[in-house]
Amino acid sequence: MAPKIQIPDELKKDLPPNKWGKILGATPIVMTVIATMLAGLASSEMTKAQYDRASSAQLQSKAGDQWGYYQAKKLRSAVARNSLDLLAATSDVSPLTADALLGAEAATVDALVKNKIPAATPAQFDDGVKAALEAVDGSRPESEVLAALAKVKDATLAESLNAAKDAANAFDNATKGINKSVDKLDETLMAGDKNVFRSFSAARLHYTSARYETEAKLNSAIGGIYELQVRKGNLSAEHHHKRSQKFFYGMLAAQMAVIISTFSIAARQKSLLWSLAAAAGMAAVSFAAYVYFYV
Repeated sequence: MAPKIQIPDELKKDLPPNKWGKILGATPIVMTVIATMLAGLASSEMTKAQYDRASSAQLQSKAGDQWGYYQAKKLRSAVARNSLDLLAATSDVSPLTADALLGAEAATVDALVKNKIPAATPAQFDDGVKAALEAVDGSRPESEVLAALAKVKDATLAESLNAAKDAANAFDNATKGINKSVDKLDETLMAGDKNVFRSFSAARLHYTSARYETEAKLNSAIGGIYELQVRKGNLSAEHHHKRSQKFFYGMLAAQMAVIISTFSIAARQKSLLWSLAAAAGMAAVSFAAYVYFYV
């Protein structure tokens, strides 16, 4: 049987022989563990903040792409409209008839003869998302935008983005067949009657202008959701950054408790090693304070 371990009387008399004495003796160890845990939490929160910032930067790039598409399509729509006005002002343009389209599909006839393009169904957004979009579109103060956005969950924004993309893809698919038919008719009618081709060109310009105008609106909806995600990401990054700072201050307080308890033990034990440990801890805190306030 192993001999029973006895604590030397010299160590026992340094602390009160009760539960409070045991707590005091364990204080440096407990505070060190807490300080280490708080340092890890501070680092974790800072990493999350950096991740959110990087993610927001990527989303901002995607938003920029959508606004670029929006501007390009608005410009193409305006160019087509101006070309149509110029054609109508410089020549006599007769209305295009279905017979001139050489048996084209009904959707193509509706688009060119009746000026009826496929209907675009805008995405339906949550009330919170609508409020945030209206705040951005109305150039409201950033505090109001963030207040409205704080009520919107990340999952809701993701669903809204998917809905906006689905609406744009649905319209693209609805016009894809018409675009191919228009390109084929352009090649065929160009070699035929000039008056018919002029009427077809006018109808094509009208259709092109209306199509690009609709596509621009759909792209603006996607860009708007991306902008909300950027702001949401920055809001999350700021939240994590504040949490990191608070955990860091908590870690400093725990480290201070370790130093104070070390000083206490050093004073009681009158040990050179304990005194050096306490001095090193105080130097570390002093250096940290210098860096925080002056560097």
